[in-house]
Amino acid sequence: MLVSLLAAAGLLLVPACSAGPAPTAASLRVLPEPTPRTLSGYYGQDLRWHKCGSSGFQCATMKAPLDYAHPASGDVKLAVSRKKATGSAKKLGSLLVNPGGPGGSAVGYLQSYAGLAYPKQVRERYDMVAADPRGVAGSEPVECLSGKQMDRFTETDTTPDDPAEVGGLVGAYKVFAKGCQGRSGRVLGHVSTVESARDMDLLRSALGDRRLTYVGASYGTFLGATYADLFPKRVGRLVLDGAMDPSLAARRMNLDQTAGFETAFRAFARDCVKRSHCPLGTESVSDASSRLKAFFAKLDKEPLPTSTGRQLGESLATSGVIATMYDQGAWPQLRRALDAARTKGEGSKLLALSDTYYERGRDGSYANLMFANAAVNCLDLPPAFKNPAEVKAALPEFEKASPVFGKGFAWASLNCTYWPVRATGEPHRSTAKGAPPILVVGTTRDPATPYRWAKALASQLDSGTLLTHEGDGHTAYGRGSACVDAAINRYLLRGTPPTHDKRCT
Repeated sequence: MLVSLLAAAGLLLVPACSAGPAPTAASLRVLPEPTPRTLSGYYGQDLRWHKCGSSGFQCATMKAPLDYAHPASGDVKLAVSRKKATGSAKKLGSLLVNPGGPGGSAVGYLQSYAGLAYPKQVRERYDMVAADPRGVAGSEPVECLSGKQMDRFTETDTTPDDPAEVGGLVGAYKVFAKGCQGRSGRVLGHVSTVESARDMDLLRSALGDRRLTYVGASYGTFLGATYADLFPKRVGRLVLDGAMDPSLAARRMNLDQTAGFETAFRAFARDCVKRSHCPLGTESVSDASSRLKAFFAKLDKEPLPTSTGRQLGESLATSGVIATMYDQGAWPQLRRALDAARTKGEGSKLLALSDTYYERGRDGSYANLMFANAAVNCLDLPPAFKNPAEVKAALPEFEKASPVFGKGFAWASLNCTYWPVRATGEPHRSTAKGAPPILVVGTTRDPATPYRWAKALASQLDSGTLLTHEGDGHTAYGRGSACVDAAINRYLLRGTPPTHDKRCT
């Protein structure tokens, strides 16, 4: 789910970098098969499991080196959870799951969804397992701002109209970065995707599995593909759902995602204008788009009151709309929220959607999703927007990609410019040469991970197979397509991928 910082984009937005894909980008270097002597104390750990939560879940703590290049420099402790296979048939080992982010809690996802609602036949044959990646939730979480500071941050104007507003936005990014350095400096330079992928191999070893079987969604596909690049001979059955394209520089990725959210909004608008009470009118998609853009512009000057005592300005309203683009099941909520805001002048419903997006609790505290997201993104790709002038120059391109969201997406791309830790990653092709078949899944109108990314990743992987879901929303597994679910279940249970470019509705 890669998250933007100031609500100008949705989960999976990354900071803008250079102009496009890296045509000569090499693959990641495959790590040696034998366990290095310096890491022998981390492989084959004896995890001490104990009951946690309910419904048969167990938890444990796994250690990993803070710095793989210098293992003696200290450890990080990673939160792990599992639910043992429930069936009596022969077990297939462990199935590791990750919901994306970066910053999403895999343990939370396992205990609230995957360990309970994944298809029964899968849960019967696999131990369902999750580990919060380093810097996330239960694994030495990155922290940056207090609740009140984060409230101010999320309210910052992300579509600046004059030098003073540009300065305010830049200042907000600097305060955020300084807060992360002050509160989480020890881990801030060691939460990259490559390091988290190496942690996954430690977990595979601790679970006693010869190969890694894995389902990753959204950013979790990047994590899974990175593992396959580093350890192709240890790949089991990998499902990469809502795939990212690691060969893209982040500016290109950001533009693609900007267009993806525009596609998702237009799908919402097409549905909305057919209804007699659409809050954006009943004329056309173009009119609905113009009305939403005008509504945001009005909020920029005149925020709406809410029942919480907070005000709904343009930035929070934008994040509320963006939050509903991931799942068409949330469209009725968005219609009600827009109706209340546009016709009744009451912003509480749209503010509640924004708070859900930011994982803000009723007590004003925030989960660490947004903090971890920035920390991982800013390590994985170097920023290329060196100053606000470069963002201004890029505005026409972004606004062409999305008349509604483009300006905010472009300015959100500036966040890593002020990051206190130098990036360690680069765009690269993911080939995983020597790995068994890897299943890549793409949804044609996915807002956060555009379908073209799934096509690109499947073509890069030496053993990639593409499964296409023709539909709306972010990711495909478990979202109502019996065809998609059957194909993925067959692959997980039998190791048989669908025919390349199989299409499902």
